[in-house]
Amino acid sequence: MSTEFLHNIRKYWRLRAAAIALGALTVVLAPIPAVSQTATVIEARVSKVQDGDTFTLKGESRRIRVWGLDAPEWNTAGGPAATATMRNLISGQYLRCVVRDLDRYGRLVAQCTLPDGRDIAAAMIRSGVAQEYCRFSKGYYGTC
Repeated sequence: MSTEFLHNIRKYWRLRAAAIALGALTVVLAPIPAVSQTATVIEARVSKVQDGDTFTLKGESRRIRVWGLDAPEWNTAGGPAATATMRNLISGQYLRCVVRDLDRYGRLVAQCTLPDGRDIAAAMIRSGVAQEYCRFSKGYYGTC
């Protein structure tokens, strides 16, 4: 991941915080911008599933947080089922992840697909163990 990309992400969050402070948060009402042609794409095998919306890819030190997906934590009600479903879906799979953001915990937030083209978030939502994270997805998966 380039330092320029990380710099731009940090700059975005600083500007967004300033907009909130000024009460001018119109960016939240705007539609999700299309992923740019220069977006960072990571393609690798899954090395570990942390929970129903977070995993690690081989060769990538940072965890991947699935964009647009909200699953219960592994140690809360529904968490073990969400984690097991994610494990069954992606363990050992070669994924293609388009990085959309960097979250406050330093995780890469990415929209990821399986080799057959299925979107991981859509599959998890369809399974019923997780839901669309409407605050960030703005209805991308059609369940908000």
